[in-house]
Amino acid sequence: MERNDLIENTILKIRRLPEAGIREIHDFAEFLVMKMEDQILQEGIQELTSQSSAFSYLNDEEDLYSVNDLKEHYK
Repeated sequence: MERNDLIENTILKIRRLPEAGIREIHDFAEFLVMKMEDQILQEGIQELTSQSSAFSYLNDEEDLYSVNDLKEHYK
């Protein structure tokens, strides 16, 4: 099914529900939209952070530890 068909089909089913069911679907749709917006915001922050030069000095630092310093090795 394509997007518009899914939307129309869902609307028809929602119209058959009692008010409590409609409110539940509304709340769930709000949750999904907020989750999507949070994901977009988080990805934007990660992109900005990765392009930032605030921590570029760490690239010039010598590594303090290596794999040889591990006491336990997991496979």
